[in-house]
Amino acid sequence: MKIILKNFKLLSVFLLVIGFTSCSDDDDNVTTPATTTVIDVALENNLTSLAAALQATDLVTTLQGEGPFTVFAPTNDAFTQLLNDTGLDLDNLSTAEEALVKNILLNHVIIGATVTSTDLVNAGSGYTNTAATGPNEANLSLYYTTSNGVMLNGSSTVTNADNTATNGIVHIVDEVIGLPTIATFATTNPALSNLVAALQLADSGTPTVPYIATVSDATAGPFTVFAPSNDAFADLLLELDPSGNTALGDLAPATVDAVLTYHIVSGNVQSSGLPNGTVTTLGGNITADNTAFTLTDPNARVSNIVTSLVDIQSINGVVHVIDKVLLPMQ
Repeated sequence: MKIILKNFKLLSVFLLVIGFTSCSDDDDNVTTPATTTVIDVALENNLTSLAAALQATDLVTTLQGEGPFTVFAPTNDAFTQLLNDTGLDLDNLSTAEEALVKNILLNHVIIGATVTSTDLVNAGSGYTNTAATGPNEANLSLYYTTSNGVMLNGSSTVTNADNTATNGIVHIVDEVIGLPTIATFATTNPALSNLVAALQLADSGTPTVPYIATVSDATAGPFTVFAPSNDAFADLLLELDPSGNTALGDLAPATVDAVLTYHIVSGNVQSSGLPNGTVTTLGGNITADNTAFTLTDPNARVSNIVTSLVDIQSINGVVHVIDKVLLPMQ
């Protein structure tokens, strides 16, 4: 890593000398505006570990390009923690390790937009896509919230925002943003808390699959999950008991397990690939309408796919939020 850092610093000095030389050309009185790329901004903020990782994965040239780029740049301490946790050595990466580190770094980059902290705060919370890829080369999603500072995927917080560059913007974050799993997005979005509770309840019995472990496993799948919203679960409980006296925890784990299987499909099916007709879930067949954007369970109950919450892409599958819980044949 020392060799990488030394070479990167020499490269920076060389680029700086070239800049001064071009500005002092006696044959041309036109002053060329200084170019400060997102790489330069990272170096100005002493993010040497990020710089070393970018060089080790051949991403320096990419981020010196036209952009625009939004970069969430981890601190040196954040990178040290990552290397300690994973045992990776930037000076001695295997081909597979280099690909992994490169994808992790790209998970900190939004290409084609300069997203300021004000943009994020005004949006409140939501999803965007990073340059990292998952199954079928689909770009991974990034979930942001702003109720207590800008937080990414529920763990990484922006500590120094809006460092501008000529080809984008850099926000410094206190933790490396790992490649998200389905569990990442289920547990970080409060609108899916009932789904998480249902997965845990099913796991307490004898589940068809160990749900929490499976959706948390980056090497599992990929799967497509039709994720009922909290309101969808609330409506189901009233459907089952109009008196309103039944809570999710009152249901038998086996019952919840049978229900959940109708929301999981093998393979990574984004909304653009949703068929018009039969979809085979782990529990049985449901019917999709890719024009009306609906799913129909075996009881002819129709659920709308929430168009603003589709294609939430993780490393082990994709999530589409729906507004009604699908049920097995009654």
